[in-house]
Amino acid sequence: MMQLGTFLRVAHVFRDAISNYASGNGEPAVMCGIWGLFGSDDCLSTQCTCAMKIAHRGPDAFRFENVNGFTNCCFGFHRLAIVDQLYGMQPLRIKKFPYLWLCYNGEIYNHHRLRKKFEFDYQTKMDGEILLHLYDRFGIERMASLLDGVFAFILLDTANRKVFLGRDTYGVRPMFRMMTDNGFLAVCSEAKGLTEITHSMSTPAEITPFPPGHFEVFDLKASGKVESVQLDRFHSCTDEPKHAVYDSVDPLPSGFELETVKSNIRTLFENAVQKRLMAHRRIGCLLSGGLDSSLVAAMLVKLAKEAELKYPVQTFSIGAEDSPDVLAARKVAAHIGSEHHEVNFTPEEGIRAVDEVIFHLETYDITTVRASVGMYLVSKYIREKTDSVVIFSGEGSDELTQGYIYFHKAPSPQAAAEDSVRLLKELYMFDVLRADRTTAAHGLELRVPFLDHRFTSYYLSLPAEMRVPKDGVEKHLLRDAFKGMNLIPEEILWRRKEAFSDGITSMKKSWYSCLQDHIESEVNDTQLDKAVFSHNPPRTKEAYFYRQIFEKYYPGRASWLSHYWMPRWIKATDPSARTLSIYKPDKDE
Repeated sequence: MMQLGTFLRVAHVFRDAISNYASGNGEPAVMCGIWGLFGSDDCLSTQCTCAMKIAHRGPDAFRFENVNGFTNCCFGFHRLAIVDQLYGMQPLRIKKFPYLWLCYNGEIYNHHRLRKKFEFDYQTKMDGEILLHLYDRFGIERMASLLDGVFAFILLDTANRKVFLGRDTYGVRPMFRMMTDNGFLAVCSEAKGLTEITHSMSTPAEITPFPPGHFEVFDLKASGKVESVQLDRFHSCTDEPKHAVYDSVDPLPSGFELETVKSNIRTLFENAVQKRLMAHRRIGCLLSGGLDSSLVAAMLVKLAKEAELKYPVQTFSIGAEDSPDVLAARKVAAHIGSEHHEVNFTPEEGIRAVDEVIFHLETYDITTVRASVGMYLVSKYIREKTDSVVIFSGEGSDELTQGYIYFHKAPSPQAAAEDSVRLLKELYMFDVLRADRTTAAHGLELRVPFLDHRFTSYYLSLPAEMRVPKDGVEKHLLRDAFKGMNLIPEEILWRRKEAFSDGITSMKKSWYSCLQDHIESEVNDTQLDKAVFSHNPPRTKEAYFYRQIFEKYYPGRASWLSHYWMPRWIKATDPSARTLSIYKPDKDE
């Protein structure tokens, strides 16, 4: 077997070639990516080339390391330095626990408070070190439940022969696992790092997304192979998180009196943004001009000024010159005083990017692909033209606060509340997936304050009647909570919902219409009629077009998407808000 030192020299040769392939356009692709093998059936020096497919997630450095005493087990790590510039490489090991190996992707926002509360003796400045101390003292389940943040981790305990996997509540950080019938386990931030892993089994090994909010325990055998012995949920989005008792915000006033609720919403939202300021790299914010991104950007700028950041917060919008989003974002940026960037976007540029976008997404969901193109292109601009690396965004608000237009048609407040929870649980397949892959493709670190645990659990605890659309306006409670605060312009606070994939182009012709016109020339009726797909068969030419690209990169992997995203309670054949009979654009747009 090739020695690891020799392999590392070889790996540098592979990096440029494979990252060029990953970028989809011949240029080197540039967050943090984790990868691990336990019980590999093949030479590690061969297997490790697969890890280079996620090099874009960590452009600052990378490392592969064998596990002592297990010649067929290793970790791979691609690093984007965000918090600790000196001690940031992984797998993380410290002198106090030489038998523990940690490879993780994420940010733990309460690591300082937990360290102080339990008087842990730290060796590094890394937020992830808290996982080692918590595991040693409390075990894996309590460790995971005390983490306030977003994360995906692989934790190896060689002393007790255990391997642990875990992923945050909403799956903000991605993780996939592959396991063969004979106990070979492979784990990676993105599925593309596992598709070409070789193994000795005659039957194909299934690659699956690791379930959000869960941890899994494996016994590690002397052979390096593993056996799954426990898979459990450590947190549900409808419950108050266990780490809430160690939060910086004191217990909130109780009761459902409207003014109390509105005050609590403001307090928790500000706290959600505040804790996410943790970074040594420049912070920016995506700004579509909709309610959610506008609230995030405005709160971010306010808190950045209070924290006396040494630079202005940059905001970024993308769209055609007359797009509703660009015009609205311009108003918000002027109001909050951000350093605003507008990225010009044409349908032709978007169409050219679809292929590489689907490669990075690892999905063929229609609305996800549509919405990802603009986010992918604005992320590309941020990486190439600015020094912002930590990017705030408004993901999660629509699912939490019933922001989709179809919620106007909910048969009851209880039905709407139940669908809100369903959407949150499925975020890892749709909006959260889009937000992660499009930013990580360009080495950016995503922050999503609307998915803060305390904020979401509080909002979901409110009476169902308080959370439904009111007076013909969706997200009425959230809007009302910030009414009169002058955080964002009132006209933006009450702006109607506009799907991102629609709002980035002209009101005259939306992005999805431009896409469909192009696809009409690429796919004929016969191709669609003859298409044979047993899982999620495409019903439209657009769905067929995306599926064909997906199958080119990930043949036979359609089960990664359980179903297409579609509105409920209304006869819809397309996920675009503009196709719904209840869609009414703002008059001033």
